[in-house]
Amino acid sequence: MRCLLAFGLSAWARAQAPALVSESALPRAVETALETQIELHRRGFSCGAIDGVTGAQTAAALRGIQRAAGLRESGLLDEPTQELLQLTEPVLTTYTVTAEGLAELRPVPTTWLEKSQQPVLAFATALEQIAERFRAHPRLLQRLNPEVDWTALAEGAVITVPAVERATVTGRASHITIRLEARELELEDADGRVIAHFPVSIARMAEKRPLGELHVTVAITDPNYTFDPVVFPESAEAKTLGRKLIIPPGPNNPVGRAWIGLDRSGYGIHGTPDPEKVGRTESHGCFRLANWDALTLLRHVFVGMRVAVEP
Repeated sequence: MRCLLAFGLSAWARAQAPALVSESALPRAVETALETQIELHRRGFSCGAIDGVTGAQTAAALRGIQRAAGLRESGLLDEPTQELLQLTEPVLTTYTVTAEGLAELRPVPTTWLEKSQQPVLAFATALEQIAERFRAHPRLLQRLNPEVDWTALAEGAVITVPAVERATVTGRASHITIRLEARELELEDADGRVIAHFPVSIARMAEKRPLGELHVTVAITDPNYTFDPVVFPESAEAKTLGRKLIIPPGPNNPVGRAWIGLDRSGYGIHGTPDPEKVGRTESHGCFRLANWDALTLLRHVFVGMRVAVEP
């Protein structure tokens, strides 16, 4: 990958990321929604899939970082928050499509039985693969790359992407707080300071939402998943299967790329194959994060860590 200047970018991209016009302009405060989202992600304050549009999850991430910094929790990109969110490097970069990446793609079956028969539930398309790698909403990639034919992407194609693959969480994690009504999960240090923030999906049925204190029992990267027909009464296939199935790992596994088990049977914090839906749809009972956020959280949890679930 290489960093971008203004060369080759669409007018929309240049408007959203003016730091690209001249690297000598850095460091400076963020100015646009896209810059704000990328800088928040870099610091471990996730606003979900990066889309360049200010919404409820961006506001929640801003409130999280404002809490961490002792600022007024406005949820807005006000002047003190702009001064806090200083850009030190360009917000967009390029990714060159590789033969290895394309070779990893494979269709995702539609039935549970067919899924259980696969060696891995990999990415189905290059758009999905690149979007997840760079924490982006697919529509953002399409807007940044208006000339790209995503159905015929070839080795060597150069794609403009957000310049963020990994979040840097500052501080030592002590515990997790999940707020059900706000649909947010925050990682905090021993003094209660927020060091990371993630949007989260919660159980559809209120009686399946655990309240109180839980604890981490296990943390696994790329887990498999046990499909239990009893848990999916709405599924016509589940009614006829009559047995459990082991679903292989991969980004399109139902629990995504990470599983953090809790000391309540069947409950955990995990990833998802549908990151754009996190915080907007509901789960069967667990706490669902985007895969990139679940992997960030996984690096900072430990067995026995306290998880406080608040209304």
